[in-house]
Amino acid sequence: MSFESLGLRAELVNAVSEKGYSDPTPIQRQAIPPILEGRDLMGGAQTGTGKTAGFTLPLLQRLMLPGKPEKGRRALRALVLAPTRELAAQVSASVDTYGKHLPLKSTVIYGGVSINPQIQKLRKGVDILVATPGRLLDHVSQRTVDLSTVNMLVLDEADRMLDMGFIRDIRKVLALLPRQKQTLLFSATFSNDIKRLAKDLLKSPALIEVARRNTAAERVTQVVHPVDKSRKRALLSFLIGSNNWKQVLVFTRTKHGANRLSKQLLTDGITAAAIHGNKSQGARTRALADFKAGKVRVLVATDIAARGLDINQLPHVVNFELPNVAEDYVHRIGRTGRAGNEGEAMSLVCVDELKLLKDIERLMKRDIPKEVIGGFEPDPSIKAEPINRGRGKQQPVAGKSARKNAASARKRQRPDARERSNNKSRSGKKPKNRTGLSAR
Repeated sequence: MSFESLGLRAELVNAVSEKGYSDPTPIQRQAIPPILEGRDLMGGAQTGTGKTAGFTLPLLQRLMLPGKPEKGRRALRALVLAPTRELAAQVSASVDTYGKHLPLKSTVIYGGVSINPQIQKLRKGVDILVATPGRLLDHVSQRTVDLSTVNMLVLDEADRMLDMGFIRDIRKVLALLPRQKQTLLFSATFSNDIKRLAKDLLKSPALIEVARRNTAAERVTQVVHPVDKSRKRALLSFLIGSNNWKQVLVFTRTKHGANRLSKQLLTDGITAAAIHGNKSQGARTRALADFKAGKVRVLVATDIAARGLDINQLPHVVNFELPNVAEDYVHRIGRTGRAGNEGEAMSLVCVDELKLLKDIERLMKRDIPKEVIGGFEPDPSIKAEPINRGRGKQQPVAGKSARKNAASARKRQRPDARERSNNKSRSGKKPKNRTGLSAR
């Protein structure tokens, strides 16, 4: 099956071909036709399956349908909501790439940067807006964006938005949108919260799920390396050096841990950079660009990067520390093995994390192979200790499953909760109160 056979117009097919793609992925084959028909859709696919193109291509085509010509400034017709700056930038880049041969204008807005350049772009008029919820509401409060003309809404990575506490902001945005619109909801997992949101939001939606719930990418080889906590850094440096890895994405639980590890790797002679919610958007963008360009060998990230990073042919992902919430493991390792490529995911697991490992294996309904590296054998006399969350709170190793405690764990940890607080205006003016927003 070709992209042309899905009913896409020539300009879109040409843009896809120029990108190097010839055959649509399963999520694209299933999602594009019902979206072109104007149906609401609830789509589930593990990361790296081509989901973004799956909604971007038909969205662009539907915006080109004949209609009443606009007078004056372009009216906003399509809104895409994303949980993080990185994901919003990724979606915006896809809109630009696939819509390069179409007379449509788009822009992206998110926090952590000055609001004034965004205001200037919005004043010129755009057809498509990609936004994080908090910064979008900042613009609404300043009357720099009008949502009353939107006829297509996309919620991308909806489960992550709920995890990050955006549900109130999302509902505020929904109250400002027209009732009659086409809505597309995409999520890596279909939790009960997502199903409830979809029930309230979607009308007779097409349901697509191309991967089993909470499963890791099939092309990702997974392995656990047992090691003492005090020797994790040495083992990581050994793996990178002995295997001559050129590009490695490493996950830590906390922002402080990411900063510390990146500095330690530098002392080992390995170029590294950290990316997390406390970094300015400029610093995050530079770190990612340097990583993609090969200037930085290791990118150390917190879970904010688990959904928003799109790195072609990323070969290695390392869990320097296991996540507190089992579902986040799936999103972390999903950064590799994308778009049909092979990938390798390693987890450095100390005795403190054995309970977390069991929760991950229970979630995926499989055991992850264990391999002890010679010279880094764990000391069996070391006893498990509570895991320090980096905020003065600790998590007992024993207890109920992470699935049952997921909601409370996310609320306590929220490793990148600043993603929400950073979505405030940087224009120097005090943001207006958003609590009084109403549909009008």
